[in-house]
Amino acid sequence: MSAQIIDGKAFAAKLRGRISEEVAKLKNDHGMTPGLAVVLVGEDPASKVYVSSKGKMTKEVGMNSYEYKMPAETTQEELLAKVEELNNDENVHGILVQLPVPKHIDDHAIINAISPEKDVDGFHVINSGRLATGATGAQAPLVPCTPLGSLMLLKDHLGDLSGLNAVVVGRSNIVGKPMSQLLLGESCTVTTAHSRTKDLPEVVGRADIVVAAVGRPEMVKGEWIKEGATVIDVGINRIERDGKNILVGDVDTASAMERAGAITPVPGGVGPMTIACLLVNTLTAATRKLGLPQPDLLGK
Repeated sequence: MSAQIIDGKAFAAKLRGRISEEVAKLKNDHGMTPGLAVVLVGEDPASKVYVSSKGKMTKEVGMNSYEYKMPAETTQEELLAKVEELNNDENVHGILVQLPVPKHIDDHAIINAISPEKDVDGFHVINSGRLATGATGAQAPLVPCTPLGSLMLLKDHLGDLSGLNAVVVGRSNIVGKPMSQLLLGESCTVTTAHSRTKDLPEVVGRADIVVAAVGRPEMVKGEWIKEGATVIDVGINRIERDGKNILVGDVDTASAMERAGAITPVPGGVGPMTIACLLVNTLTAATRKLGLPQPDLLGK
Protein backbone atom coordinates (compact mmCIF):
# COMPACT_ATOMS: atom_id res chain seq x y z
CA MET A 1 0.00 0.00 0.00
CA SER A 2 1.12 3.54 -0.73
CA ALA A 3 -0.93 6.18 1.07
CA GLN A 4 -2.88 8.87 -0.74
CA ILE A 5 -1.47 12.34 -0.13
CA ILE A 6 -3.95 14.80 1.36
CA ASP A 7 -3.04 18.09 -0.33
CA GLY A 8 -3.63 20.78 2.27
CA LYS A 9 -2.10 23.46 0.08
CA ALA A 10 -4.63 22.88 -2.71
CA PHE A 11 -7.53 22.63 -0.25
CA ALA A 12 -6.48 25.89 1.46
CA ALA A 13 -6.30 27.69 -1.89
CA LYS A 14 -9.84 26.55 -2.72
CA LEU A 15 -11.03 27.61 0.73
CA ARG A 16 -9.51 31.07 0.34
CA GLY A 17 -11.35 31.37 -2.97
CA ARG A 18 -14.67 30.71 -1.25
CA ILE A 19 -13.77 33.19 1.51
CA SER A 20 -13.03 35.83 -1.12
CA GLU A 21 -16.49 35.30 -2.66
CA GLU A 22 -18.18 35.69 0.72
CA VAL A 23 -16.17 38.82 1.55
CA ALA A 24 -17.29 40.36 -1.74
CA LYS A 25 -20.93 39.58 -0.82
CA LEU A 26 -20.53 41.25 2.56
CA LYS A 27 -19.14 44.34 0.87
CA ASN A 28 -21.84 44.48 -1.82
CA ASP A 29 -24.85 43.54 0.30
CA HIS A 30 -23.99 45.04 3.69
CA GLY A 31 -21.21 47.58 3.13
CA MET A 32 -18.91 45.68 5.51
CA THR A 33 -15.28 44.72 4.94
CA PRO A 34 -14.03 42.20 7.49
CA GLY A 35 -10.88 43.38 9.25
CA LEU A 36 -8.13 41.34 10.89
CA ALA A 37 -5.68 42.96 13.30
CA VAL A 38 -2.40 41.19 14.04
CA VAL A 39 -0.11 42.40 16.83
CA LEU A 40 3.56 41.41 16.86
CA VAL A 41 5.71 42.17 19.90
CA GLY A 42 9.45 41.89 19.39
CA GLU A 43 11.62 40.66 16.52
CA ASP A 44 11.22 36.87 16.54
CA PRO A 45 12.21 35.89 12.97
CA ALA A 46 9.65 33.08 12.57
CA SER A 47 6.87 35.27 13.95
CA LYS A 48 7.75 38.06 11.52
CA VAL A 49 7.42 35.62 8.61
CA TYR A 50 4.07 34.33 9.88
CA VAL A 51 2.69 37.83 10.38
CA SER A 52 3.77 38.85 6.90
CA SER A 53 2.07 35.79 5.37
CA LYS A 54 -1.11 36.43 7.32
CA GLY A 55 -1.23 40.04 6.19
CA LYS A 56 -0.67 39.11 2.55
CA MET A 57 -3.41 36.46 2.50
CA THR A 58 -5.83 38.68 4.40
CA LYS A 59 -5.54 41.30 1.67
CA GLU A 60 -5.76 38.68 -1.10
CA VAL A 61 -9.24 37.61 0.02
CA GLY A 62 -10.39 41.24 0.14
CA MET A 63 -10.26 41.80 3.89
CA ASN A 64 -8.66 44.74 5.63
CA SER A 65 -5.34 43.90 7.27
CA TYR A 66 -4.11 45.87 10.27
CA GLU A 67 -0.60 45.12 11.50
CA TYR A 68 0.81 46.51 14.73
CA LYS A 69 4.50 45.97 15.46
CA MET A 70 5.54 46.75 19.00
CA PRO A 71 9.08 46.66 20.43
CA ALA A 72 10.28 43.78 22.60
CA GLU A 73 10.41 46.18 25.56
CA THR A 74 6.64 46.74 25.39
CA THR A 75 5.12 46.29 28.85
CA GLN A 76 2.20 44.03 29.56
CA GLU A 77 0.10 47.08 30.39
CA GLU A 78 0.92 48.67 27.02
CA LEU A 79 -0.01 45.49 25.17
CA LEU A 80 -3.25 45.16 27.12
CA ALA A 81 -4.07 48.76 26.21
CA LYS A 82 -3.53 47.97 22.52
CA VAL A 83 -5.80 44.92 22.79
CA GLU A 84 -8.51 47.01 24.45
CA GLU A 85 -8.19 49.61 21.69
CA LEU A 86 -8.73 46.91 19.07
CA ASN A 87 -11.63 45.40 21.04
CA ASN A 88 -13.38 48.77 20.70
CA ASP A 89 -12.51 49.32 17.02
CA GLU A 90 -15.62 48.76 14.89
CA ASN A 91 -13.50 48.09 11.79
CA VAL A 92 -11.67 45.18 13.45
CA HIS A 93 -13.55 41.89 13.54
CA GLY A 94 -10.64 39.59 14.41
CA ILE A 95 -7.68 40.12 16.75
CA LEU A 96 -4.57 37.96 16.91
CA VAL A 97 -1.58 38.58 19.16
CA GLN A 98 1.27 36.58 17.63
CA LEU A 99 2.78 34.08 20.03
CA PRO A 100 5.23 33.74 21.62
CA VAL A 101 5.30 37.10 23.33
CA PRO A 102 8.39 38.22 25.30
CA LYS A 103 8.87 36.36 28.58
CA HIS A 104 7.99 39.33 30.78
CA ILE A 105 4.43 39.29 29.36
CA ASP A 106 1.80 36.79 30.57
CA ASP A 107 0.38 35.35 27.37
CA HIS A 108 -2.72 34.00 29.16
CA ALA A 109 -3.57 37.48 30.38
CA ILE A 110 -3.24 38.86 26.86
CA ILE A 111 -5.27 36.09 25.21
CA ASN A 112 -8.09 36.44 27.71
CA ALA A 113 -8.16 40.23 27.32
CA ILE A 114 -9.23 39.79 23.69
CA SER A 115 -12.99 39.96 23.18
CA PRO A 116 -14.19 36.35 22.71
CA GLU A 117 -16.16 37.52 19.67
CA LYS A 118 -12.91 38.74 18.07
CA ASP A 119 -10.68 35.91 19.30
CA VAL A 120 -9.89 34.42 15.89
CA ASP A 121 -7.14 32.22 17.36
CA GLY A 122 -9.84 30.51 19.43
CA PHE A 123 -7.69 30.48 22.56
CA HIS A 124 -9.87 32.54 24.94
CA VAL A 125 -11.20 30.54 27.91
CA ILE A 126 -14.76 31.34 26.86
CA ASN A 127 -14.22 29.92 23.38
CA SER A 128 -12.43 26.92 24.90
CA GLY A 129 -15.36 26.36 27.25
CA ARG A 130 -17.92 26.69 24.48
CA LEU A 131 -16.02 24.14 22.41
CA ALA A 132 -15.79 21.73 25.34
CA THR A 133 -19.52 21.99 26.05
CA GLY A 134 -20.59 21.70 22.42
CA ALA A 135 -22.17 25.16 22.24
CA THR A 136 -23.98 25.92 18.97
CA GLY A 137 -25.76 28.76 17.23
CA ALA A 138 -25.04 32.22 18.57
CA GLN A 139 -22.93 30.67 21.35
CA ALA A 140 -20.79 28.54 19.00
CA PRO A 141 -17.07 29.06 19.64
CA LEU A 142 -14.39 30.43 17.40
CA VAL A 143 -12.22 27.31 17.07
CA PRO A 144 -8.39 27.18 17.06
CA CYS A 145 -7.24 27.32 13.46
CA THR A 146 -4.98 24.27 13.20
CA PRO A 147 -7.52 21.79 14.64
CA LEU A 148 -10.26 23.36 12.53
CA GLY A 149 -8.18 22.96 9.38
CA SER A 150 -7.32 19.38 10.31
CA LEU A 151 -11.00 18.56 10.76
CA MET A 152 -11.85 20.07 7.38
CA LEU A 153 -9.23 17.87 5.71
CA LEU A 154 -10.57 14.79 7.48
CA LYS A 155 -14.18 15.47 6.53
CA ASP A 156 -13.25 16.25 2.95
CA HIS A 157 -11.39 12.94 2.66
CA LEU A 158 -13.58 10.64 4.74
CA GLY A 159 -17.00 12.27 4.73
CA ASP A 160 -18.98 11.22 7.81
CA LEU A 161 -16.62 10.57 10.73
CA SER A 162 -19.30 9.14 13.02
CA GLY A 163 -18.22 6.03 14.90
CA LEU A 164 -14.61 6.09 13.79
CA ASN A 165 -11.87 5.44 16.34
CA ALA A 166 -9.62 8.51 16.56
CA VAL A 167 -6.35 8.93 18.46
CA VAL A 168 -4.91 12.41 19.02
CA VAL A 169 -1.26 12.25 20.04
CA GLY A 170 -0.72 15.52 21.91
CA ARG A 171 -2.59 17.40 24.63
CA SER A 172 -1.73 21.08 24.09
CA ASN A 173 -4.37 23.77 24.50
CA ILE A 174 -3.58 24.97 20.98
CA VAL A 175 -4.01 21.70 19.05
CA GLY A 176 -4.39 18.47 21.01
CA LYS A 177 -7.25 19.30 23.37
CA PRO A 178 -9.41 21.23 20.87
CA MET A 179 -8.77 18.55 18.22
CA SER A 180 -10.14 15.92 20.57
CA GLN A 181 -13.20 18.06 21.27
CA LEU A 182 -13.87 18.59 17.57
CA LEU A 183 -13.64 14.87 16.86
CA LEU A 184 -16.00 14.13 19.76
CA GLY A 185 -18.37 16.62 18.17
CA GLU A 186 -18.26 14.51 15.01
CA SER A 187 -19.23 11.43 17.06
CA CYS A 188 -15.82 9.78 16.89
CA THR A 189 -14.57 7.59 19.73
CA VAL A 190 -11.59 9.66 20.85
CA THR A 191 -8.44 8.83 22.79
CA THR A 192 -6.12 11.67 23.76
CA ALA A 193 -2.62 10.20 23.97
CA HIS A 194 0.76 11.80 24.62
CA SER A 195 4.43 11.09 25.14
CA ARG A 196 3.78 9.35 28.48
CA THR A 197 0.95 7.12 27.29
CA LYS A 198 1.67 3.48 28.13
CA ASP A 199 2.11 1.28 25.06
CA LEU A 200 1.56 4.21 22.70
CA PRO A 201 2.16 2.07 19.57
CA GLU A 202 -0.71 -0.23 20.56
CA VAL A 203 -3.03 2.74 21.25
CA VAL A 204 -2.22 4.34 17.89
CA GLY A 205 -2.59 0.99 16.15
CA ARG A 206 -6.32 0.83 16.98
CA ALA A 207 -7.11 4.14 15.31
CA ASP A 208 -8.97 4.78 12.07
CA ILE A 209 -7.81 8.40 12.40
CA VAL A 210 -4.44 9.45 13.83
CA VAL A 211 -3.73 13.12 14.53
CA ALA A 212 -0.08 13.63 15.50
CA ALA A 213 0.47 16.89 17.36
CA VAL A 214 3.11 16.07 19.95
CA GLY A 215 5.98 18.28 18.71
CA ARG A 216 8.59 15.52 18.39
CA PRO A 217 10.21 14.84 15.02
CA GLU A 218 9.01 11.59 13.43
CA MET A 219 7.92 10.17 16.78
CA VAL A 220 4.97 8.21 15.35
CA LYS A 221 6.37 5.27 13.40
CA GLY A 222 4.81 3.65 10.37
CA GLU A 223 4.54 0.26 12.03
CA TRP A 224 2.27 1.82 14.67
CA ILE A 225 -0.31 2.77 12.05
CA LYS A 226 -3.34 0.60 11.37
CA GLU A 227 -3.65 -0.55 7.75
CA GLY A 228 -5.71 2.03 5.84
CA ALA A 229 -5.85 4.63 8.63
CA THR A 230 -6.01 8.34 7.83
CA VAL A 231 -3.08 10.27 9.31
CA ILE A 232 -3.07 14.02 9.98
CA ASP A 233 0.47 15.18 10.76
CA VAL A 234 0.35 18.54 12.53
CA GLY A 235 4.06 18.63 13.43
CA ILE A 236 6.50 21.02 11.82
CA ASN A 237 10.03 20.27 13.03
CA ARG A 238 13.29 21.52 11.57
CA ILE A 239 16.05 18.91 11.71
CA GLU A 240 19.41 18.28 10.06
CA ARG A 241 19.67 15.27 7.76
CA ASP A 242 22.45 14.45 5.32
CA GLY A 243 24.00 17.84 6.01
CA LYS A 244 20.80 19.74 5.16
CA ASN A 245 18.16 21.47 7.26
CA ILE A 246 14.78 19.99 6.42
CA LEU A 247 11.23 20.10 7.74
CA VAL A 248 9.65 16.91 9.04
CA GLY A 249 6.44 16.16 10.86
CA ASP A 250 5.64 14.22 14.02
CA VAL A 251 5.11 11.11 11.86
CA ASP A 252 7.81 9.09 10.12
CA THR A 253 6.22 9.71 6.73
CA ALA A 254 8.28 7.25 4.71
CA SER A 255 7.28 4.25 6.82
CA ALA A 256 3.71 5.50 7.42
CA MET A 257 3.15 5.72 3.66
CA GLU A 258 3.38 1.92 3.53
CA ARG A 259 0.44 1.38 5.90
CA ALA A 260 -1.79 4.46 5.98
CA GLY A 261 -4.65 4.93 3.57
CA ALA A 262 -4.04 8.67 3.42
CA ILE A 263 -1.64 11.13 5.04
CA THR A 264 -0.91 14.84 5.11
CA PRO A 265 2.61 15.78 3.99
CA VAL A 266 5.03 18.09 5.79
CA PRO A 267 5.26 20.71 4.46
CA GLY A 268 2.10 21.24 2.40
CA GLY A 269 -0.46 19.48 4.59
CA VAL A 270 -1.95 21.06 7.69
CA GLY A 271 0.28 24.17 7.63
CA PRO A 272 -1.50 26.02 4.80
CA MET A 273 -4.84 25.32 6.44
CA THR A 274 -3.93 27.24 9.59
CA ILE A 275 -3.85 30.67 7.94
CA ALA A 276 -6.86 29.81 5.77
CA CYS A 277 -8.85 29.00 8.91
CA LEU A 278 -7.72 32.24 10.52
CA LEU A 279 -9.51 33.93 7.62
CA VAL A 280 -12.51 31.61 8.12
CA ASN A 281 -12.75 32.73 11.75
CA THR A 282 -12.45 36.41 10.80
CA LEU A 283 -15.26 36.01 8.27
CA THR A 284 -17.34 34.14 10.86
CA ALA A 285 -16.81 36.92 13.41
CA ALA A 286 -17.84 39.56 10.86
CA THR A 287 -21.01 37.73 9.80
CA ARG A 288 -22.02 37.15 13.42
CA LYS A 289 -21.67 40.85 14.12
CA LEU A 290 -24.28 41.46 11.43
CA GLY A 291 -26.49 38.65 12.73
CA LEU A 292 -26.04 36.66 9.53
CA PRO A 293 -25.76 32.87 9.26
CA GLN A 294 -22.29 31.44 8.90
CA PRO A 295 -21.54 30.98 5.19
CA ASP A 296 -21.03 27.50 3.76
CA LEU A 297 -17.40 27.60 2.69
CA LEU A 298 -17.09 23.90 1.93
CA GLY A 299 -19.96 23.44 -0.48
CA LYS A 300 -19.04 21.43 -3.53
